[in-house]
Amino acid sequence: MTDDLAVIIVTGLSGSGKSVAIRALEDNGFFCIDNLPAPLIPKFIDLCVGYNEGITRIALGVDLRAGQFLQALPGVLADMRNAGHHVQVLFFDASDEVLLRRFSETRRPHPLAGEEPIQEGISRERRALEAMRELADKVIDTSNLNVHELKREMEERFCESPYSRSMNVFLTSFGYKYGIPHDTDMILDVRFLPNPYFVSELRAHDGLEREVEEYVLKNEETRIFLDRLYSLLEFTLPLYEREGKSSLTVALGCTGGRHRSVVLVEELHKRLSGGKFRIHVKHRDIEK
Repeated sequence: MTDDLAVIIVTGLSGSGKSVAIRALEDNGFFCIDNLPAPLIPKFIDLCVGYNEGITRIALGVDLRAGQFLQALPGVLADMRNAGHHVQVLFFDASDEVLLRRFSETRRPHPLAGEEPIQEGISRERRALEAMRELADKVIDTSNLNVHELKREMEERFCESPYSRSMNVFLTSFGYKYGIPHDTDMILDVRFLPNPYFVSELRAHDGLEREVEEYVLKNEETRIFLDRLYSLLEFTLPLYEREGKSSLTVALGCTGGRHRSVVLVEELHKRLSGGKFRIHVKHRDIEK
């Protein structure tokens, strides 16, 4: 066995984006198989290693179609990790409202609904996959992602080559009026800072523009907050990585997600860039 094999198990709710995720991984060099029964996973990995085909990254789709085979997955995961393989379980989720809309748009039946409403199928599947969700190293909520955004997120998180153990840090700005991001490890509320929205000549601008940036950063409390937040991240990021996290998402929220949170995320990006972590920036609500 080799410790150079990276294995990603893709699972989650129907309609949550699992197929999009697997295709994104396949397009970026992963050897992908969907719906492989859990007891066959070790045999498949032995073949990949034994035949010396140069396969170092594998993605496997596992869902309720595997039936009772799912019960074997916890033991299979433990065996793979004990063998030295780098294994991650990704659980894809979305709100019931979003799943209903997606099934309505595609006009596909839910696999567990039968003759009943789609909502009943979603509820059954959510209950059936509770144990699988507990096994996940990362839960990815796709409620606010379209197909292109999900594909880009998979590429940023998992598709750099060669496969790297260095942790990804995702800095996200958002507006509380549009809801809290689901896929977030750390959320910070920056609504206590002076709001450019109430300055008439700044209202139509956003935090990527110099006038707004200068207004936000000229405040002493803003600068103190940034210094302390940077110190916190400088201290904690290596500890999160030491604990085995492959990615960490830090979200900063203001009222509308266009001014204060954007400026602070950009400033954090400047301070954290050039270090050992890969830094990614997303301004979720800047166009709203």
